[in-house]
Amino acid sequence: MECTVSWTGPHTATGTTTTSGSAMSFLATTGSGHTLVMDGAPDATKPENGGANLAPRPMETVLAGTGGCTAYDVVLILKRGRHDVRGCTVRLTSERAETDPKVFTKIHMHFVVTGRGIAASAVERAIAMSHDKYCSATIMLGKTAAITTGFELVEA
Repeated sequence: MECTVSWTGPHTATGTTTTSGSAMSFLATTGSGHTLVMDGAPDATKPENGGANLAPRPMETVLAGTGGCTAYDVVLILKRGRHDVRGCTVRLTSERAETDPKVFTKIHMHFVVTGRGIAASAVERAIAMSHDKYCSATIMLGKTAAITTGFELVEA
């Protein structure tokens, strides 16, 4: 797996960008050929060091990727178990350390799984399997963050 991340400059002498409208915007190109824009948070005291809130922050993309990784697992595990899964949403909330490096210290994942006739125990098992065995992102972030999960099951 590979990815190339480029600062979107060139920048002017005043520190503002001439291309993206942000002094701290980056473009990621993945090995599969997709692109993702990231931007820093605005910095009122030093605008030349801040972003313009034009795209997700890099750490937001880490959290989003973790949600995508675990949701993928949950859906796949349920489908492989021949459950009639029709939807899966995971809402992630997190806390980060106050000092650098500002790693994630707590992450809570709340799943809403929609389907027909799916037992709660099957959803619980799928989430646990993702959390404990399959989701590389969750397992990696679990080295610094206490990760908790919860779920709702919606009949549809």
